[in-house]
Amino acid sequence: MREFRPTRFEILPVVVKNLLIINGIIFFAQITFGDKFNITDTFALHTWQSPLFKPWQFVTHMFMHGNFGHLISNMFALWMFGSILENVWGPKRFLTFYMICGLGAALCHMIVLYYDMQPVVEAFKMLPFDEQKIYLYSDRFRLNEATLGASGAVFGCLAAFGYLFPNTRIYIYFLFPLKAKWFVLIYAGLELMQAVQNSAGDNVAHVAHLGGALVGVILVYYWNKNNKKTFF
Repeated sequence: MREFRPTRFEILPVVVKNLLIINGIIFFAQITFGDKFNITDTFALHTWQSPLFKPWQFVTHMFMHGNFGHLISNMFALWMFGSILENVWGPKRFLTFYMICGLGAALCHMIVLYYDMQPVVEAFKMLPFDEQKIYLYSDRFRLNEATLGASGAVFGCLAAFGYLFPNTRIYIYFLFPLKAKWFVLIYAGLELMQAVQNSAGDNVAHVAHLGGALVGVILVYYWNKNNKKTFF
């Protein structure tokens, strides 16, 4: 496998650049108008059992973030790995890949969330009707907890980069070199461990991360297997 070193003309390709801009604009809208227009309730992803769930949330949640640190970490990873993939594949194929990874990550998360929330649904059904009305649209009700962020799609990019360029060195904290294949495997292992532990207070969607990575690897494997130069 080869190593990839982008030239100065490939540092910020068009799709990655526009994804960075869109995510930044939407985050600004969240912090500016979020409370007034219920942006999180409307566009963040909610479990199927929640009255707040809407089909478009599978897409819209990918462009929202919980805080500035969440936004910066995802956008840095998107630029770091996504720009290389876009340079290799071109904008159309990369955008297709990014969206499929994000949707796949959301689907994996929703399936696990559905089973996790079944005890909550059963407990809710046992409440008197008046109490059900109080909880039904409350932000504090577990069924209405929101999932948001580009992490699933970004993990797909990370996994694809590790598959295509396994021996390229990634510098951890800009100091410690580690080959991409080991970085991806270690990171995935940590995510799997945390997903299995399911610790109280852990609000990170580890299953979504793993789902995005899995979809990314499957998609890259399929494209390479068929040896297609272009997807479109």
